[in-house]
Order: sequence, then structure tokens, then C-alpha cells
Amino acid sequence: MLKFNIEKLLKKNKKSKYWLCQKMNITNRNLNRIINGETTSISFKYIEELCEFLDCTIDELIDIEKNV
Repeated sequence: MLKFNIEKLLKKNKKSKYWLCQKMNITNRNLNRIINGETTSISFKYIEELCEFLDCTIDELIDIEKNV
């Protein structure tokens, strides 16, 4: 399962989820779905924007958690 480190990166950059939603033109509900792993797909556009606005690489943005 993919885990997005969005909240950790927001904290590191001293930014809010509201700020990120405004920058990405995404709803808070959809951002929370990504954060909570409740989405089945995400576009490359969103991944690119997340990396850009959170000033991170894909490695920092996404972790892979093995299902046990």
C-alpha cells in the first residue's frame, strides 16, 4: 500500500492543508482521501504538483508499506 507523507511535509514546510488545497485547486475532502489512503488512483499531475509545492522528491512524498 502506498502511504503519502503529505502532512509530515506540510509541517516541515510550515504550510497548511488549506494552503495546499488552494495551490493545487483540489478539495479538502479529496486531499484527505489521498492522505488517508482512501483513493485507488492518483494522476501524475497531482504527484508532480505535490512534489513541487511541498518541495520534495517522489521518494520523500511516497512510502510503500507492505501488507502483513
